[in-house]
Amino acid sequence: MLRTIPGLENVEMMRVGYAIEYDAVMPDQLWPSLETKLVPGLFTAGQINGTSGYEEAAGQGLMAGINACRKIQEKDPVILGRDQAYIGVLIDDLVTKGTEEPYRLLTSRAEYRLLLRHDNADLRLTELGHEIGLISDERYARFQAKKAAVEEEKRRLETTRIKPTEQVQAMLRELGSAELKDGVLAADFLRRPEMTYDQIIEIVPRETFVSWDVAEQVEIQIKYEGYIEKAYQQVEKMKRMEDKKNPGKY
Repeated sequence: MLRTIPGLENVEMMRVGYAIEYDAVMPDQLWPSLETKLVPGLFTAGQINGTSGYEEAAGQGLMAGINACRKIQEKDPVILGRDQAYIGVLIDDLVTKGTEEPYRLLTSRAEYRLLLRHDNADLRLTELGHEIGLISDERYARFQAKKAAVEEEKRRLETTRIKPTEQVQAMLRELGSAELKDGVLAADFLRRPEMTYDQIIEIVPRETFVSWDVAEQVEIQIKYEGYIEKAYQQVEKMKRMEDKKNPGKY
């Protein structure tokens, strides 16, 4: 049969392919908590909701489990926003749009993907995780220490001036960047595309060690501050629109 297709006259089948079919509920019949609308107390997750993939199933299972427990405890469900996590994008797409084919979570589905980075997952979700009892006090303390270290180093760079010394000018010439005509704040210096945090601390060294994850956040938050702030403004604008109530008459 394959050799009847033009261009495949000499084809050889090396391995037979396969397909998987499975039954699924209509995901738009779920609440954002993943509780079914028709059967209170029944939560579903994974392929039964119309998705495909391990990560998609794991994310739904996590949220369904959290919300099933919270329902028993008579607490409000945890609903992640589209600006908080890819899980929030996944569930929102499913329960509001439904799906006619196995749903895979692609980064292109997230309109706020600039905010949903792997490097800031702890900054986005640790507070919530600790609040609902999934993050231990010990881990939360480490998170708080990291967060404080990031803010402290950002303040240092935003108040420390770099002067046009020969060391600085030589570095800029080597990088093919414009030399300084006057002093500049270290944070503004870091915003140059060719500059990195490691190069900055060669010029304005710290007295104490900074871990790699703190250094990473400092560089990202300073270098891309304008883009990140614009993304947060878009989030707030969309939330204001979502909060508008339908007047019920036209």
